[in-house]
Amino acid sequence: MAWTLLVVAGIFEIIWATGLKYTDGFTRLWPSVGTVVAMAVSMICLSLAFRVIPMGTAYTVWTGIGAVGTVLLGILLFDEPKNAVRLFCIAMIVAGIAGLKLSDPS
Repeated sequence: MAWTLLVVAGIFEIIWATGLKYTDGFTRLWPSVGTVVAMAVSMICLSLAFRVIPMGTAYTVWTGIGAVGTVLLGILLFDEPKNAVRLFCIAMIVAGIAGLKLSDPS
C-alpha cells in the first residue's frame, strides 16, 4: 500500500508541476486551484508513504517520478526538445527508481 501511495504522490507531483505552467504565476484562478489541490494530495500521499518506506528512498522515488513525468509531458504538450541525451537521462532516472524499489526490504 505504501508503494501505491508513493506512485499516486508522484503522479500528483507531475500534475502540479505541469499545472504551474498553466497558472500564469498564480494569476489564473482555476489552474491555480487545481495546482494547489494536486500539491496537497501529493504531499499527503508522500507523508503517508514515509510511514513505511525509508525517507530517502521515498523522496527520491517521488522526485524521480515527478521529474520523468514532467519532462515527458513537456515534450508532449509544450514541444520541448526530444533528443537522445535527454531520453538517455530519463532512462537513467527510471533505472534509479527501479533500483531503489528493488532494494527496498519492505
